[in-house]
Amino acid sequence: MYSLLVADDHPLFRDALHAVIRSGFTDTELVEADSLAAAIARIEAQEGLDLLLLDLSLPDADGLEGLKALRETFPWLPVAIVSAHQERQLVLDAITLGAVGYIPKSTPREQLLAALQQILQGQLYLPAEIMRRPPPRPPSAPGATLSDDRQSRLPRLTEKQLDVLSCMSQGMSNKQIARELAIAETTVKTHVSAILRKLGASSRVHAIVMAGEEDLSGYLAKRPVR
Repeated sequence: MYSLLVADDHPLFRDALHAVIRSGFTDTELVEADSLAAAIARIEAQEGLDLLLLDLSLPDADGLEGLKALRETFPWLPVAIVSAHQERQLVLDAITLGAVGYIPKSTPREQLLAALQQILQGQLYLPAEIMRRPPPRPPSAPGATLSDDRQSRLPRLTEKQLDVLSCMSQGMSNKQIARELAIAETTVKTHVSAILRKLGASSRVHAIVMAGEEDLSGYLAKRPVR
C-alpha cells in the first residue's frame, strides 16, 4: 500500500488526480494540501508517506522555493513535481534540487500512471518529450560556426555510449537502460562514467543537458544504419 500526498491549490485538479491515481493504484492512501504550509503540516502529522506530488504554483511558495524548503526539512521524503510549466530548464533545475520526477499536468492518464509507478519503484522520471527538445539557441553572427569543442562532443562517444546517453535523456534508470539495451547493469554504470568523462559533464543531469543542447536525437538519426 502506498501513501501519497498531493499538494495543489486547485480542488478540481486534486480531484482529477485522485481519480486517476485510484484507478491505477487501488490500494493507495491519498491525502491532500492546498498550500506549502498545509503540506508541511500534513507531512509532520502523517506517518509513512511514500511520495509527495508538488505543484510549483502554490500560493505561499514561489516556484522551486517550495521544493527547496521541503527537501531541506524532509530529506527522507521523495518529491515529484506535477506542474503546468514545461520549460526544459525548469525540469532540470527541479531534478538538480532533488525532485525524483517531473510530470507535466498535460500528461495523458496512462503515461501519468506509468510515471508514478516508475517513481514509486525508486526510479527517476523525466518527461521524454521535453528532454528530447533541444533548447533554443541565439542567432549566430554571419559566418560564425560552432566551436570545435561543441562539434566534437558527441562523436567522442561510442555507438553504445550514445545509446546509453539517449536512454538517460529519457529519464531511464541504470536498471531500465540495462533492460532496454540488453546489457548488464554494471556495464551501464561503466558507460555512464565514460560518458560523463568524455563530455566533461559534472553529473548525470549535466550530461542530459549537453545531449539536448547538441540535439542528440538529431545526431542519432543521422547515424548510418548498421
